[in-house]
Amino acid sequence: MNSSKNLLILIFLSILFVAFGTAGYMWIEKWDLLDAVYMTVITLTTVGFGEVHETSHNGRLFTIFLILFGAGFCLYVAGAFVQFMVEGKIRTILGRKRLDKKIDRLKNHYIVCGYGRIGRVLCNKLREKKHLDVVVIESNADLIPVMDEDDVLYIRENASDETSLIKAGIERAKALIAVLATDTDNVFLVLTARQLNPDIFIMARSGSRESKSKLRTAGANQVESPYDTGATSMANRLLRPTVTNFLDLAFAYKNKDIQMEEIPVDSSSDMANKMLKDSGIRQKYDLIIIAMKKKDGSMLFNPSFETIIEPGDTVIAVGEEQNLLGLEQELSHQIL
Repeated sequence: MNSSKNLLILIFLSILFVAFGTAGYMWIEKWDLLDAVYMTVITLTTVGFGEVHETSHNGRLFTIFLILFGAGFCLYVAGAFVQFMVEGKIRTILGRKRLDKKIDRLKNHYIVCGYGRIGRVLCNKLREKKHLDVVVIESNADLIPVMDEDDVLYIRENASDETSLIKAGIERAKALIAVLATDTDNVFLVLTARQLNPDIFIMARSGSRESKSKLRTAGANQVESPYDTGATSMANRLLRPTVTNFLDLAFAYKNKDIQMEEIPVDSSSDMANKMLKDSGIRQKYDLIIIAMKKKDGSMLFNPSFETIIEPGDTVIAVGEEQNLLGLEQELSHQIL
């Protein structure tokens, strides 16, 4: 039984004791309701204000019974209530310390500022890949139960404050996503974040076209408008339904049959500086290389079999999840 339910039961039993005592005095002493309730309460709480009226022999025996059983029980309830309040605060403090310790250990994580409709969906998408760690900064106390339910690491403070960003580990973070409610808040957040970490990748949400240039000037690497993206997606679903269905399948991490992934090439990989035809990707992993982003930023679509895989390139492949993981381990030179 949890402490909240236990406390409610004790309070209910205390009310029953008061009702029992009131009924007893009204029946034995023939007192009215107010006098009976008053006498019951001062007896159970042992405040010692004195009797309302002189009690009879039976009334005194009934009072002794209330003191022996009811008063002790009420004191127990009071102690349980104090314990419940103290334990609740202690749990909150200890829970916050556990969250802070987990955040302090993170590196190359993602900081999401704002846990509204967009921020929550974004966090869920990022966390579908198990190796992506996310820290949320949200000032709205009403969203704490939601973040607890989603089991995300969070800091309940103003995302634009330097102290909040430092607590979230902005110096060690890989990227920051600004999805606050207004463009003004996002611009100020991007300015602050860029000052604290000049090298971090920053993506910002824009509610209007006019704010896009301001966010880029403030230091955002990429600016996205949910309205533009949503409209484009709707148009593509009408004009290219088969293509969009394929992309939905490829980007759905829960789908094991086919996925699309981008994999950076590490200089220590055995495949570095080899041609695609000599890499054995097709034979070993049964994957399709649909594009390759070169380290100078240029994009090669459907690269030829003579294309050289160079360190710093990003390979975009399509295939089964397990095969993609194998290629990622080999290209990134990860040791299990």
